[in-house]
Amino acid sequence: MPVCPYALGPYARTKENPLPLSSDDIRHIASLARVALTPEELERYRAQMDVILDNFRVLQEVDTENIPPTAQSVPLFSVMREDEPGPSSPKEDVLANAPRREEDYFRVRAVLEE
Repeated sequence: MPVCPYALGPYARTKENPLPLSSDDIRHIASLARVALTPEELERYRAQMDVILDNFRVLQEVDTENIPPTAQSVPLFSVMREDEPGPSSPKEDVLANAPRREEDYFRVRAVLEE
């Protein structure tokens, strides 16, 4: 049976390792991510991580032996239309929304440094 690569490591839950994560485990993960957690957050994230790891355990039990590898599960298609040249909007309509205008141009702050 294939093993889910995302669930490998010391936190992987299997039939052989059904133990829930401890607060120390979550504290260690948080320190690796350089995230400070309050005691309330620590407990909330511990419970959430337990659920996530349980879901990986369920996924590990799915028989994928006859499923070919794929990059996506549904066919891809573009929702964009072909680019067709057309008439521009009237200059006055476009410039009517300009926060600052100078003659027939948008006025913007300089963004380049010398």
